[in-house]
Amino acid sequence: MGEQLPVVSLFSGAGGLDLAVERADAEPLASDDPGDGLLRVSVATDYNEPALQTLKTNFRGTATLAGDIRVVPTETILATAGLRPTEPVLLVGGPPCTPFSKSGFWLEQKRASRDPNASLLDEYVRVVREAQPEAFILENVQGLTYKTHKAQFERLLRALGELGYNPQWRVLLAADYGVPQLRRRVFVVGRRDGVRFEFPEPTHSGWSEHTRVVDVNKTPHVTAAQAFEGLPTLAQASDDEIVDGSYAVLAAEVPPGQNYLWHTERYGGRDHFEWRSRYWTFLLRLDPNRPSTTLQAQPGPWVGPFHWENVRAASGEERARRLRANEMLRLMSFPDDFKITGSRVDVQRQLGNAVPMELGKAVVRALMAQLGYMHCERTPRAAASG
Repeated sequence: MGEQLPVVSLFSGAGGLDLAVERADAEPLASDDPGDGLLRVSVATDYNEPALQTLKTNFRGTATLAGDIRVVPTETILATAGLRPTEPVLLVGGPPCTPFSKSGFWLEQKRASRDPNASLLDEYVRVVREAQPEAFILENVQGLTYKTHKAQFERLLRALGELGYNPQWRVLLAADYGVPQLRRRVFVVGRRDGVRFEFPEPTHSGWSEHTRVVDVNKTPHVTAAQAFEGLPTLAQASDDEIVDGSYAVLAAEVPPGQNYLWHTERYGGRDHFEWRSRYWTFLLRLDPNRPSTTLQAQPGPWVGPFHWENVRAASGEERARRLRANEMLRLMSFPDDFKITGSRVDVQRQLGNAVPMELGKAVVRALMAQLGYMHCERTPRAAASG
């Protein structure tokens, strides 16, 4: 193995993009293949201590830097990595997506696109300007591209364009790249030499909430059941997995792939809810024959997706159950041996905010190939094996 190419990671979180970077030259859809180590994350930054602990546990050779990016100088970031301006091959990161997420959209300041955290986009631009990486990858929730945030998004693109990076953007569906999850993220990619970046073509196809058109020449979307193949079966669910309380019976009666709408007058359940009176994820169950819906970072007690199979509570009654850590890792296309300390809730919070590794890999691989650092000759496997 030759000298590894250095990468700076901002807003690293659980390390989804960091994994994508360090495994960019690995076999596509092979989470047990660490690759040959073409790229190395030299420094990873975050302000969240649990996320930093996850980074330290899983990225032994990466320096970590704690702190609010708004007060951390670029010089400090580079010095921690042992780098100088122009030396990073890539700068990657996803500024916290809360300001642009549908979650919490009832808050007036978010509807008006006035969330103060939106300034983190400007900090990303600042680090690009001062670190001068050969290329950058910025990712965020699809909501950043909505009309509500048009001014902020256009300001971001304009600022990056003024630096000469010719930023290109596209909303990508994770399932189209072999991730067993219908998760949409926007990627903004630019090169210091100003050459236009070309996004990778999807390798998989299937129907989603936006389209029923399926490309039969592509590999079918990876289903949740395929993703969970080989995982151990536990005889008893833990207390924090069981969906109990006010809507416990209703949740247990929802069939796979359905949600609270099952219990409206239009479907076969109990006539308990008004039509379209709740969020789509309310009492949502996974469909084993389709990719998962988006894994929520901070779900309420009745927010899915829950597993399609019921379990028995201590009372003997059937209950829906929440997803386990190993199942969530599979839905995010993370390696099975990836470690996140804390409770099941802590795991879901970090993974729900992360970039699915294989989606990130597709973008990083395309960029590295276009920069001339690697050749993408391998073909993806038909299903994620974990």
